[in-house]
Amino acid sequence: MAIPKVCGIETEFGIFNPTAPEANPIQLSSLLVNAYVTGLNRPSAKVRWDFEDEHPGNDARGWHMGGSMPPEVETHLVNAVLTNGARFYVDHAHPEYSGPECRDAKSATLYDRAGDVVLRDAMAAARESLPPGQEIVVYRNNSDGKGNSYGTHENYLMDRAVPFTKVISSVIPFFVTRQVFCGAGKVGSELPGGPHCDFQLSQRADFFEEEVGLETTLKRPIVNTRDEPHADSTKYRRLHVIIGDANPSDVATFLKLGTTSIVLAMIEDGVMDPATVSLAQPIPALRVISRDLSLSATVEMTDGSRRSALDIQWEYFERATKWAQSHGLESVVEAVGTEVLARWESVLSGLESDPLSQAHIIDWVAKKRLVDGLRDRHSMSPGDPRLRVIDLQYHDIRPAKSLSLRAGLETMFTDEAIITAATEPPRETRAYFRGRCLQRFPAAVAAANWDSVVFDLGVDPLRRVPMLEPLKGTAEMVDTLLEGCTTPAELLARLGA
Repeated sequence: MAIPKVCGIETEFGIFNPTAPEANPIQLSSLLVNAYVTGLNRPSAKVRWDFEDEHPGNDARGWHMGGSMPPEVETHLVNAVLTNGARFYVDHAHPEYSGPECRDAKSATLYDRAGDVVLRDAMAAARESLPPGQEIVVYRNNSDGKGNSYGTHENYLMDRAVPFTKVISSVIPFFVTRQVFCGAGKVGSELPGGPHCDFQLSQRADFFEEEVGLETTLKRPIVNTRDEPHADSTKYRRLHVIIGDANPSDVATFLKLGTTSIVLAMIEDGVMDPATVSLAQPIPALRVISRDLSLSATVEMTDGSRRSALDIQWEYFERATKWAQSHGLESVVEAVGTEVLARWESVLSGLESDPLSQAHIIDWVAKKRLVDGLRDRHSMSPGDPRLRVIDLQYHDIRPAKSLSLRAGLETMFTDEAIITAATEPPRETRAYFRGRCLQRFPAAVAAANWDSVVFDLGVDPLRRVPMLEPLKGTAEMVDTLLEGCTTPAELLARLGA
């Protein structure tokens, strides 16, 4: 039986100072994150990230890349844990918001949206320390237009008993083709030596070179093999998905998380036969599909046949429908899974009949409509640099500047719910205990990470509370305990008992 698909998104934001375009992005990112956690007097300002369980060299295929450790830039710059259970830090040259682990795709989408609130607050706080007239601007996108890409990574809890080779063969065709509904759209191409295109479905397709691998910044693979479960490693693995785009659309993000959760549950339940959807050449197929705005191009399958991306997605959907009937949707939460299936069918039908009908849901369609409208109004050539500006402005998270906020995209959450999620943790996972400890006892929390909280009671030694089960530490489990403790020492004593 498939285990619960606990999931979440980590987003690296593009960063820029319009009045000082040559400014060091690492310094900008550090200033931005530091301004948020200290300038606004956040209770988590002094809580550091604990790297005790970070092992990026562990490979799910069974080996370890010797000498690997958390990147130096992450360990010596600002790296904060937030009261909503998220992590906010500097990753290489970008500010990164890693949302808390959530029980289902809808909750994870909400907490991903909360990241925009965090970043907007950070921009406002950073403005106070900059010279008059200057500001730091961030973008929810994946490319700087100069050949550099940064990631929007998804994470899913999986049963370690499932052979990883089975996961690989089953998800590659899905990841290659799901861009038809979760691609964020892109003006132009950044593939060195590749064919020119005016517009494509995905921002990330240009940057993938391998089918399977451990890297995330070079020779990026469709399936990443990093083996850091951030949970009980004897029971779980974490599928670290690096091929997704940064979606301003709520529904596109929800579909990305929801459909992937269902496919992974199907793999665990043994109902996904990869042979019928196996691609002959996944990397070329990824790029062909990204450049095919008609959605009619076909790619070669390993059996010699040719199928379109929509054909392959329909097969996954039909299998998912049968799986839901035979196994139920408990692993992805019944109500959420039902909505995912309904929206999945609707969006595939809409794309099949008229892609423009999905402009209120799919980012690449909404963005292309804006780009085409500007080009037609001003008689621009396809290569006009102003079209790239439209592309970038689509991803601007400032309400007064963002084009995605004016594109008529369907929203799934109220502003109040998103603002609340920026400071309050999800109630259905261990993120609740992490976030509430930061709210209740910030001075006593020395450090935290995904699977533990470290307390400093003023006497040696530090006390680590392990949280190896993602679905323990929920509001239902710990609310009474937390409310009944007036000091962190009392909390630890009761936990120890």
